[in-house]
Amino acid sequence: MRAGRGAVAAGGLARHVPVMLPDVLEALAPRGGQTIVDGTFGGGGYTRALLESANCKVIGIDRDPEAIRAGASLVRQFAPRLSLVEGRFGEMEQLLRSRGVTAVDAVVLDIGVSSLQLNDAARGFSFQGAGPLDMRMSRSGASAAEIVNSMAEADLVQVISQLGEERRARAIARAIASARAQRPIETTAELARIVTGAVGHQPGGAGSRIHPATRTFQAIRILVNDELGELARALVAGEALLKPGGRLVVVSFHSLEDRIVKRFIAERAGQSGQPSRHRPEPATARAPSLRMAGRSVRRPRAHEIETNPRARSARLRVAERTEAPAWPGELAPGELSALGVPDIGAVWGGPG
Repeated sequence: MRAGRGAVAAGGLARHVPVMLPDVLEALAPRGGQTIVDGTFGGGGYTRALLESANCKVIGIDRDPEAIRAGASLVRQFAPRLSLVEGRFGEMEQLLRSRGVTAVDAVVLDIGVSSLQLNDAARGFSFQGAGPLDMRMSRSGASAAEIVNSMAEADLVQVISQLGEERRARAIARAIASARAQRPIETTAELARIVTGAVGHQPGGAGSRIHPATRTFQAIRILVNDELGELARALVAGEALLKPGGRLVVVSFHSLEDRIVKRFIAERAGQSGQPSRHRPEPATARAPSLRMAGRSVRRPRAHEIETNPRARSARLRVAERTEAPAWPGELAPGELSALGVPDIGAVWGGPG
């Protein structure tokens, strides 16, 4: 499962139970013979529930090789109905087509970082335990340490402000630049200490449960893994793979993620209002490829928040595929901006 956010955490908190599981199952309504994609396999919480609720097949995708290895026992338990694929969920269309799968009945995405990653200090996602400043979900590409120690101070301000929604971004970037001038910043504990010194202990005000470094860690993690770009590409891939009547179900945990999902569904459902300057109205209007299913957004029930406070920020959105053709799938930088993905490509080369 992906990790929720909302209590003391580094870049998002691990949650130990699937968030909004009854709502997700209700939205997916799995039936025998269906093929469902769990694009964010993680610890397999949704996947297990789906396989136990119906005689369906599930294809689980995760970019983290450790998640794939950890899921081997679940594959054996539910053979032959479960298969796991290592790769980015933004590439799910290519990943599935290479395995002969061209259409599926449902896609579920649980956005964020997984408890497997957060609970392992050696992965460098969390400042709750000292570890190397890494944060790479796929174990490849530039690490958080490389970004923190090499990115220009002005670019750090942009990243921390836009991807972390951190009001003190300028002070934090200044403190990082000052610290790394003395020696490289190499651990999560070092970075957390620098951020805390720059913003004070309670940036959220008296009674805040958010650690001062949470938003900065979130911003750097999102950049390292291109999480928002991957989400936008995953939505496009899901649209292309779904059969008519198939469901796209997305659980997100902060406003950046939810904004992208909301805009994508509204656009594909023909409810986005005026055309974006990034994506002018085509000469021939496209037929809606999605329709909203049920309420526009669902939130956790009060009793779930009481038993699992980390669910409080979760948002669930559901769309259903129409008979119309999928929209063109390649997203240009301007189209990503129109969906709410901050235009930060110029400050860094790409994800790991």
